[in-house]
Amino acid sequence: MGSGHDAQETRTLRRARRSVAAVFAIHGAAAGSLATRIPWIKDHLHLSAGQLGLALVAPAIGSFTSMPLAGRVLHARGHRAGNGLLICLYAAALALPALAPNLPLLVMALLVYGATAGVADVAMNAQAVEVEARLGRSVMSGLHGMWSVGGLLASGVGIAAAALAVPGSAHLPAMAACLALLALSACRGLLDVRPEPEEEAPPRFALPPRSAFAIGLVGFCAVFAEGAGGDWSGVYLRSVAGAAPAVAAASYTAFAGTMAAARLSGDAAVRRFGAVRATRGSGALATAGGLLVVTAGSAVQAIAGFALLGVGIAVVVPLCFAAAGHSGDNPSRAIAGVATVTYTSGLIAPATVGLIAQATSLRVSFGVVTALTLGLAAGARLLAPRAALRGRSVGPRESDAVESNL
Repeated sequence: MGSGHDAQETRTLRRARRSVAAVFAIHGAAAGSLATRIPWIKDHLHLSAGQLGLALVAPAIGSFTSMPLAGRVLHARGHRAGNGLLICLYAAALALPALAPNLPLLVMALLVYGATAGVADVAMNAQAVEVEARLGRSVMSGLHGMWSVGGLLASGVGIAAAALAVPGSAHLPAMAACLALLALSACRGLLDVRPEPEEEAPPRFALPPRSAFAIGLVGFCAVFAEGAGGDWSGVYLRSVAGAAPAVAAASYTAFAGTMAAARLSGDAAVRRFGAVRATRGSGALATAGGLLVVTAGSAVQAIAGFALLGVGIAVVVPLCFAAAGHSGDNPSRAIAGVATVTYTSGLIAPATVGLIAQATSLRVSFGVVTALTLGLAAGARLLAPRAALRGRSVGPRESDAVESNL
């Protein structure tokens, strides 16, 4: 009887891991789809670069304001239904920017898009923390790697649509419908975590706990390097290393590709060395990559530096989310706090690099980025696993952990 229950529980957890991996990929696919059609939206609405830049601030604002609401949704509906609702809303919101007829409505559409992206992000990471805790081993890095895979696959579809002159007003709604259908199927296998009967609903908005804020600062350093490398690597190759346009474009491919590969394989490193040592090693690699970039005298050295920087920062943000989820009694609130701090870094990093470069040089800008990567090793102890990650049996908070959902 016991062995049968254990086998069924194992199957439930494996299915949950596959399901949450699919949710991460769907979330990444929505982001990748919109990214490829931003040029179409700019041309379609005849926007200037400044108008487009203003509009693209809206998703970040929407995300920051909505993230704390994820906890209330999960408390009210449970993880399975809550994730299903939020990821489907995010998929549906993907269609809105392409249908906006003017700049004000585009800003509103992007606010809704960002808001749904933010709450869905927190909800899927909360489910990932639960799955990781019950499995008793690190899986968060691989799940974030699936987000990158989803984004890369969807961007390939978007590039093909653009090459075939398919308008964004047809492409994005079609992708929204496909992703929503995939999300409905994927979420059926999630763990249906529910609150204890006496547990009060979390507040609509609340400051993150102090522990989550400290963890978020580690993520801040990693995401700053990610935003700087992603947006400025090509420019750096052209203006500093004197590379040809095609070679400059390859620098982003090296950066993003190595980061995705490192995330997919990062769980093995975390299991072998532990979160603290893995983070310290990641910080050392990121710092070495930054130094290669800053001292680059050739395109080859700069590309190698950006690739190494991508490897170094890859597992840090997933480990920050995992540490936040295990840091207190309210994982959703802690994850929302970490997400807010880290994503703020991603918002300000590209502009900060540009301002420093304008005042000094791009080499100095990436000197600052390199200095921030030292914070990864300095804050590594904050990402030490808590008791929740050492294995936990299915408890009463899951109403139907052994229910078959086939």
